[in-house]
Amino acid sequence: MVPTFLYIGLSALLFTIGVLGVLLRRSALMVFMSIELMLNSANLALVTFANEWQSIDAQIMVFFVITIAAAEVAVGLALLVMIFRRRQSTNIDAMTTLKG
Repeated sequence: MVPTFLYIGLSALLFTIGVLGVLLRRSALMVFMSIELMLNSANLALVTFANEWQSIDAQIMVFFVITIAAAEVAVGLALLVMIFRRRQSTNIDAMTTLKG
């Protein structure tokens, strides 16, 4: 059995990588992937604590977070495709204005 603190450490590491990805990347696609990484690290922590406390509530919350994350990806990628068609770039610095 793997100790709980190792799962929480992994979750913190993944969240830190996600934050760094949001702050340092210029591509909108990489920013979306970093946000997903942060959501998944929070899910890992929730499932870890649910397993530790033998509770199903956090696991139900994880199911809803995954559902919301999937919807966020669908909407975000649709917007990204629309912006790419107009600008021919996914660079965040080029997206400061919406005028062509």
